[in-house]
Amino acid sequence: MAPKERDYLEIAHQRAIEKKTHVSFPQLKYPSLRDEGFKDPVQWLTGKAMDDGAEGLWRVHNGLYDLESFIDRHPGGAEWLELTKNTDITEAFESHHIGHTAEKMLEKFYIRDAKTPRNSPFTFKEDGFFRTLKNGVREELKKIGNNVPNQSDRIIDGLFLTLLISSSLSCWLRNYWLVMASYVVASMSMAWVVVAAHNYIHRKTNWRMYLFNVGLWSYRDFRISHALSHHLYPNTLMDLEVSAFEPIIQWNPRDKTMLAKCAFIIEQLAFPFVFPMNFVKKFLLNFVRKDFFKKHYRWHEAVGFLIPLWMYISTGESFYHVLTSWLWILCTASFIFFTIGSNAAHHHPKIFKDGDEVPEETIDWGMHELQAVMDRVDINDSHFKVMTFFGHHALHHLFPTLDHAILKQLYPVFLENCEKFRANFRQTSSFDLFIGQIQMSVKTKPTLLSQ
Repeated sequence: MAPKERDYLEIAHQRAIEKKTHVSFPQLKYPSLRDEGFKDPVQWLTGKAMDDGAEGLWRVHNGLYDLESFIDRHPGGAEWLELTKNTDITEAFESHHIGHTAEKMLEKFYIRDAKTPRNSPFTFKEDGFFRTLKNGVREELKKIGNNVPNQSDRIIDGLFLTLLISSSLSCWLRNYWLVMASYVVASMSMAWVVVAAHNYIHRKTNWRMYLFNVGLWSYRDFRISHALSHHLYPNTLMDLEVSAFEPIIQWNPRDKTMLAKCAFIIEQLAFPFVFPMNFVKKFLLNFVRKDFFKKHYRWHEAVGFLIPLWMYISTGESFYHVLTSWLWILCTASFIFFTIGSNAAHHHPKIFKDGDEVPEETIDWGMHELQAVMDRVDINDSHFKVMTFFGHHALHHLFPTLDHAILKQLYPVFLENCEKFRANFRQTSSFDLFIGQIQMSVKTKPTLLSQ
């Protein structure tokens, strides 16, 4: 691109930011409530409902459906439909249902067509990349045995058992070096349990998804911020996992404050406290929003306190000693988890962010997912690392309800379709993504993805 054209793009880019519009997809409405309040998952759903034109129903493509009578019969669990009422669930419907059964059942609940266009840039054409790939994956799944996910189950169960043992030892032992070794193992185990539980959060209701809450977080909140926001709209303005860190950490290309340019240093200081701060933030919302507790608290919020309770019962140590030992483990686990997550796949100068120039204003959803992801060859070579470092990231984004152990068997059909459609599947190293994440935190100019 010529220098004058590049200057024009950057000027248009800056004006779009100042007006609070999408930069890469200017035809879309700027997400309601994106820059207000605590930026919590509940707020994100509220803002999305304001923009989606679902009229109190569930929207799929341009149709409105009344799924109220189906909520308790939903094979994936009632929660998915409870959370998404009054929103456009097109991306979730397409990526969460690989077979044809859901499409046939949906017809029974049709009410009418929507009055407004979809507030999304993504398409799902029958002959497009994602739908074609999904057809191929559907056939591959018929060949895969039912016992494959047991590999994942054994990993997360082993990690949880390790957490129970090491957390007690860190509190009970008296030798300094043994205490420190137990503390490190407990912190790592807790972080890895939370990461591995992510494999189960996307799927139908199951007991292992509750293990996510050992980090004093809420799997229900994570289903919104991660499964319904980040997974479906990665690195766009609708991605809560980007907006939630703003303005302190700004991964989108923008004119950035000095504070934002120091993001890497701030990350090291802030990441240890995100786990406990998530709990505190949710607690404070009870005093800000009417009926917040009744609508958003569930019994599994207490799962986060099972570890200190276990430490207290199993060791007989004082409450103070147990509390301080647990907080050290919790904060260190928080640092490990967010360090893994922020460097996992989505922050690199060659990865799409809102502000980058795209070839067209509408794009196949699957093609966009690959523009917003880079996989790591040094993680995908081991199923243990896949489970504990967010591996097989591209395929997981495309088919989030499949167990991680299944994903590795889909690469032949995946790569075949990537070549056929010239999809931008990329692999790099963990170190490259680590450096790329730092570069993105200070990047101000857009990338010309059309070149």
